[in-house]
Amino acid sequence: MTSLAEQTRWLDVTEQAALVASGEVKAGELVEAAIERIERFDPALGAVPLRYFDQAREADPAGPLAGVPFLVKDLFTEVAGQVCTNGNVALKASARPAPADSPLVARFRAAGLVFAGRTACSEFGTVPAAESAAWGATRNPWDTVLSPGGSSGGAAAAVAAGMVPAAHGTDAAGSIRIPASCCGLVGFKPSRTSGQGASSVWDLISELAVTRSVRDTALLLGIARDDTAVELGVAPGRLRVGLLDTRPDGAPVHADCAEAARSAARLLESLGHHVEPGFPAALGDSTLDGLFAAFWTSGMASVLGELGRQLGREVTEADVEPLNWTLGALGAEVTAADRQAAVDGVAGFARSVVDWWADHDLLLTPTLAEPPLPAGALSSDPADPLAPLGRAQQFAPFTPFANFTGQPAISLPLHTSSAGLPIGVQLVAAPGREDMLLRVAAQLEAVAPWRDRRPDIRRASGTHG
Repeated sequence: MTSLAEQTRWLDVTEQAALVASGEVKAGELVEAAIERIERFDPALGAVPLRYFDQAREADPAGPLAGVPFLVKDLFTEVAGQVCTNGNVALKASARPAPADSPLVARFRAAGLVFAGRTACSEFGTVPAAESAAWGATRNPWDTVLSPGGSSGGAAAAVAAGMVPAAHGTDAAGSIRIPASCCGLVGFKPSRTSGQGASSVWDLISELAVTRSVRDTALLLGIARDDTAVELGVAPGRLRVGLLDTRPDGAPVHADCAEAARSAARLLESLGHHVEPGFPAALGDSTLDGLFAAFWTSGMASVLGELGRQLGREVTEADVEPLNWTLGALGAEVTAADRQAAVDGVAGFARSVVDWWADHDLLLTPTLAEPPLPAGALSSDPADPLAPLGRAQQFAPFTPFANFTGQPAISLPLHTSSAGLPIGVQLVAAPGREDMLLRVAAQLEAVAPWRDRRPDIRRASGTHG
């Protein structure tokens, strides 16, 4: 690589923007350095299937982040002049360039970010992986036998590999936080601005980015909200933290994940916070599973209906992976009464969960119940189409609830497994308390920094427990 591509590889958004602002580097040089890194490292990872290098080179960015290279997730997000396939084979074959940016993309563009391509995800973001029939499997830079998680897995792989300093992600059940944990990054899900509960699957979705630093997350959140960034140096006060280091039903998680949460608890105590075992009892209520299933399946039926409108024809089984085809078929059988019961059930669940925060400030959990899975572990199987969803629920039991309640949540790369893999911890705050969450995250980053933990992209044949 050229010296600039190497010199800027591990700089975060804040540092890269400062190089341009000071005149030390031109915006176009930062973009060219990122393109060079993508061309060098992505063949082993498959994180950036859609590349728009000519557009990036022709950009004339202005704003506080002028020239900082960035990637946008290939899922329900439009970038002017670029296609969005949602990881779907039919859209890959027929998608047309978008005429305009989605709202968040427009704000990022106005701030000066330059979009060099689109990152991989699972089809329609259904499972926490970045593997699809359309684009194949994305690999984890820490070990290319493994998955980077997902569904914002292409984004996380690209940032963890040093291609770009941050990348856009969406999160409907953990899809920013899960790959952040798998790849050793910061993954933040903002509060839902429309309040608690959800009336459709679209209400579950938050979007922001995976980053290398808490300050970059705060910076991008400020841009997304058209507000000043949270001032991270302000002490959050002595916080009351509940620790959940098992699954909500009491079953154990992988030893490395449990230790990640316990180690973070000790760090929080060393910072003066009060930590004790505790979590919202509603998280362990298995009777809600049927309601959630009705919510998700009816949502997929809606997604497939929209796919048909985009294609201009009836959707067939050949157009969709087996998991999503099956979910859509089940969703088509959900009655209006079933759907209303699901909406009401989600609202009641959200109230029960959020009530716990009346006596607590934060919930601390492992981000995941297991270390990163092998690539392909969540691939759609025609013989057992729902199997990937069941496996995903085992893998990621801690993240979805915050999407139903609308709470802000963050995954921090505070731990390393016995095999040398990143293990994230999750902190969840009350709705609207991004300020508290980001400030305590910055405290943890200061006392347990992860900046110098970097993957050596390689293929490995070992097992990881």
